[in-house]
Amino acid sequence: MKVVFLGTGGSWPTKYRNVMSVAMQFGSEVILFDCGEGTQRQMMRSNLSFMKIRRIFISHFHADHFLGLPGLFQTMNLNDRTEELHIYGPKGISLLVKELTHLGYFKPKYSIIAHDLEPGEVVEGEGYTVKAVEVCHNVPAYGYVFRENDRPGKFNKPRALELGIPEGPLFRRLQQGQSVEVDGKVFTPDMVLGPPRKGIKISYSGDTAPCPSFEEASRGADLMIHEATGDYSLKQKTDEYGHSTAKEAAELAKRANVLKLALVHTSPRYEEPDIILEEAKAVFPDTIVPWDLDEIEVKHRD
Repeated sequence: MKVVFLGTGGSWPTKYRNVMSVAMQFGSEVILFDCGEGTQRQMMRSNLSFMKIRRIFISHFHADHFLGLPGLFQTMNLNDRTEELHIYGPKGISLLVKELTHLGYFKPKYSIIAHDLEPGEVVEGEGYTVKAVEVCHNVPAYGYVFRENDRPGKFNKPRALELGIPEGPLFRRLQQGQSVEVDGKVFTPDMVLGPPRKGIKISYSGDTAPCPSFEEASRGADLMIHEATGDYSLKQKTDEYGHSTAKEAAELAKRANVLKLALVHTSPRYEEPDIILEEAKAVFPDTIVPWDLDEIEVKHRD
């Protein structure tokens, strides 16, 4: 699974970073988390296709997290999109999408369907789920947890041969969860498959102060994407506006026992992320501060 950081800055675009948007490529589908100003152009600079987006999850209604929606809608329309597009977010996303799609003469030729989510609500995708997690910001806001469905256990070939199942198409059917019959005997998948294997788990915070609900929801994640608006010297200001410092995000990642931490939403005051990275790595060594268009390949642990 590939994660592409389309925009990694907070508040407003700078010459170094665009505002927030993170894309996840899962199979042939692209899932977007937040859609800051200029996201459609960032996608054109990446290896992803904006036409492959099926679902967009908006964390909250500060402009640096949603202002790219109208441009993306229009760009898809001008490229003759026909597949429906689903937009998710806190209460109010339906009204926002309605307003954005009824301005001026813009009449989309495809369906744009908005979904107001409740805290804890789970969206079912093809082979995955995304859960909305209420976080601790100065306006109603969600983080999101992507979880790939569990995968079948490892296939025990020696055991299958020992049972008398001939190698070939029957092996594939058993791996796909189907029972097979050989010489009148029925063999079920549990006879030749190990225990189910956990799918990939990725958490995305949106904007938040250190938040117990997001920490718990992120527990054991393969990748946590967390905001770090400033370094610890700015803690008074980050507290005031419902944000996190790099140190606080790293402490949360450590408590949640995640595998890797990516810090985003850095303040425009930072041309270089050195102080953010050093502060976090002192607490949680496997930390990165990605630049726009950086990619991460998130692999299965087994």
